[in-house]
Amino acid sequence: MANKIFDTTEFAKVARQAVAEGVVLLKNEAKVLPLKEGTKVAIFGRSQFNYYKSGTGSGGMVNTRYVTGVYEAIEEDGSFEINSKLRNTYENWVEDNPFDAGAGWAAEPWFQKEMPVTKELAYGAREDSEVAIVLIGRTAGEDQDNSASKGSYLLTDDEEQMLENVTKAFDKTIVLLNVGNIIDMKWVDKYNPSAVAYIWQGGQEGGSGVIDVLKGMVSPSGKLTDTIAYDIADYPSTKNFGGSKRNIQQEDIYVGYRYFETFAKDKVMYPFGYGLSYTSFDIVSNGFTVADGQVNVSVTVTNIGDYKGKQIVQAYVTKPQGKLGKPAVELVGFAKTKELKPDEQESLDIVFTNYQMASYDDSGVTGYKSAYVLEAGTYIFYVGDSVRNLTRIGAYNIGKTKVVKQLSEALAPVVDFTRIKPEAGEDGYAISYEDVPKATGSWQDVRLALLKTPKAKPDASYKLVDVLDNKCTMDEFVAQLSDEELMAIVRGEGMSSPKVTPGCGGAFGGVSQSLVEKGIPTCCCTDGPSGIRMDSGKKAFAMPNGTLLACMWNLDLTEKLYNYEGLELRKNKIDVLLGPGMNLHRNPLNGRNFEYFSEDPFVTGKNAAAQLKGMHRMGVTGTIKHFAMNTQEAYRHTVEHVASERAIREIYLKGFEIAVKEAGATAVMTTYGSINGYYTSSNYDLVTRILREEWGFEGIVMTDWWAKGGNAANGDAADMASIVRAQNDLYMVTQSAIDNTNRDNLEAALEDGSLDRRELQRNAKNICNFVLHTPTFARFIERNNEFDIALANEAEDDEAEFDNIIDCRIDESGVVAIDASLIETARNSNNTISVSFKERGDYKLTMRVRSNATSDLAQIPLSIFRDKELIKMVTLTGADRDWQDVEVMFEDCAMTFFLRMYFAQDGMEIEDIKITLAKSKEEEFRLMFARMGQ
Repeated sequence: MANKIFDTTEFAKVARQAVAEGVVLLKNEAKVLPLKEGTKVAIFGRSQFNYYKSGTGSGGMVNTRYVTGVYEAIEEDGSFEINSKLRNTYENWVEDNPFDAGAGWAAEPWFQKEMPVTKELAYGAREDSEVAIVLIGRTAGEDQDNSASKGSYLLTDDEEQMLENVTKAFDKTIVLLNVGNIIDMKWVDKYNPSAVAYIWQGGQEGGSGVIDVLKGMVSPSGKLTDTIAYDIADYPSTKNFGGSKRNIQQEDIYVGYRYFETFAKDKVMYPFGYGLSYTSFDIVSNGFTVADGQVNVSVTVTNIGDYKGKQIVQAYVTKPQGKLGKPAVELVGFAKTKELKPDEQESLDIVFTNYQMASYDDSGVTGYKSAYVLEAGTYIFYVGDSVRNLTRIGAYNIGKTKVVKQLSEALAPVVDFTRIKPEAGEDGYAISYEDVPKATGSWQDVRLALLKTPKAKPDASYKLVDVLDNKCTMDEFVAQLSDEELMAIVRGEGMSSPKVTPGCGGAFGGVSQSLVEKGIPTCCCTDGPSGIRMDSGKKAFAMPNGTLLACMWNLDLTEKLYNYEGLELRKNKIDVLLGPGMNLHRNPLNGRNFEYFSEDPFVTGKNAAAQLKGMHRMGVTGTIKHFAMNTQEAYRHTVEHVASERAIREIYLKGFEIAVKEAGATAVMTTYGSINGYYTSSNYDLVTRILREEWGFEGIVMTDWWAKGGNAANGDAADMASIVRAQNDLYMVTQSAIDNTNRDNLEAALEDGSLDRRELQRNAKNICNFVLHTPTFARFIERNNEFDIALANEAEDDEAEFDNIIDCRIDESGVVAIDASLIETARNSNNTISVSFKERGDYKLTMRVRSNATSDLAQIPLSIFRDKELIKMVTLTGADRDWQDVEVMFEDCAMTFFLRMYFAQDGMEIEDIKITLAKSKEEEFRLMFARMGQ
């Protein structure tokens, strides 16, 4: 179809460019890269068969049409001659050592078993090849942190042997790291390969972007968004990482380069912002100006090398140590050039504000407690291409400490601990410690002060569209909602609710019949940071991971990429993507680092904002998550993160603040864990005082799925009253909102007065205001929905199955009949049935089948699947013309699943199809979700 609105080919081109720009080249001795056309290459490493498009868990569960790995891209491109003998050796080995996907959630191994590479094999491969390419792969993800062990953060013995023998055999060895985040790199010095590059996890176009770099179509321009130290023990957070009860963030604001550049420069192997190119650049300052609370830095970049390429200019500031203590340098801005030809130049402006340079005083030591201040002294500005390659461009003196923004205490810790503070010495700064200021007040004192009672009009009967048409106010609309409706609307449903796009993560808004009757449609949200997850099996585009995208330092390209992601969301009738993920890379071992961007809050916030801007252009949005401090996956449901108010504000919340203020974020997801005494889902300081009152956020806040509420010592998934009191609008998720499947405490809290009805009304207003501006609402009222109609008309042939899913909902009776006439039994027919239910447990499918084939010799197979798992094969012969009973058990049904019937041949007749509850496990599942993470 010409001039398609959603063109996956164009989507792929942008993703491919993003992958190429995100590749970080760490080493390139003797200019081994780029490879010349016709180069004979020997490809080593198991990962040539198992390219990791993303990490694991909800952030990586995208059903995609294809994934192009590095080997496939090299083979398809044809520029290089691949050593087929070595490839055959690997193929034979892989047959006996198949991919290990693990069993169950978060069970996929960090690495796949590597084929031993002997000296003989390596030298034999060299006889027919000029260059060795070694691929090393790693994964990790949700509920599965990395480990400081072989096969995760460290190389395995087989990988060490492979590098040793290959680098000895070949004069030119290129190592490509197909990983989600940084790994131990000591092996570079040990084996001295010619070239090393992080190619990250590039989604379905990953290999295609890499081949563009290998052959020189694109000069690498990616730069690290993390510091790579020599050893995992060198990171100050390591000693307080992975705890089951409490993690004390003793390193305070000194995360990543803020720590290393201040205290431990000698521990750095590859600095923050570092990355090589095939060409060279000259960066010349044109000076800077200071006016109206902001600094404008001007530079000219010239390509002084032999290849075309792009350069990233980074701006840093050194602040006076003052009374607070500061990192040696802090990133305050960056810009990327266009692609410059040799001798071509471009001028760039980088602008940053006093607020960016200010430091938060959580103790009052400057005389201004709970304020962002610019302490008196000299502020020195630098530009360069990494934190270690900077040129001083000038300085600015502040004669007297200035208050940039006066705030009030929030999120302060309640336990005693100490934090790092620099102490000046002869050779720089030494580590000293100071006591961390503790909380002096409580949000309990202010919770009810700002609540208002919506005024209801007598005998009013409004619909939500009446708010849009100015026939009533939102207060008047919400005032008519009953207690039952108010309690239902703050409960989201899922997963795979039949009320929204099949297979999506959650449904919210009109989750009951009475709410729909009041004109509130049911909105849809789903994962995630690596693309759209639809557990129905429907295909979507698999995106490059967050770390790769951040390493581009190209916000315009990120925004363009997410224009397409927004279109795909809109096409699939999804209002909200559950992403971007934007927690800091506090430690390299966090399994979810692949979803996140950087150790730096400014880089994090800017990338999240770019993604949101891209999606907002298409009328949809993303949920910035996990708010806040989700810096480990181990014990994520129970661990308490303890940090100073300064660290929380200056680094852990700063990226979220940028996303809210610069991109107008309208959806936020809190974490599973707790901060300074309270679960984030129930933390009024976090969700109301900072997010809404200080930053001006207008939108919805939702919990993570089956999260706990309450204080850190007594978290409870049923404590929805605490969640609502904090102004966390949506509890995600329950099986049935109106039936209160989770047995939460809302009704009891209303009755005993611990929850004010006005708090439910306030949250309902937030939800309804959000719904009012969604594509779902436009379709519901049939206004301004022409764009959605046009997108629907572009459906691909293979999407028709998902547009015709049979909706099967089992009510309180526990039994439902399926109309057999809806089942297509012709050859190669695939039927999908969405099975949802009121009561969780074991379900049984029964039906009768017989042959109506003309030949007795016919073989008529029927494959029955539950989601992607084959449960039973039923095969008839043409002679089986009498009715036969078929039974299929589906055990442990906790949420909506997809029943598939695939008929490989025609000739089968079916009737009397029923699904029946065989055994209730409702209480068992309720307790399981309530105890999540224990």
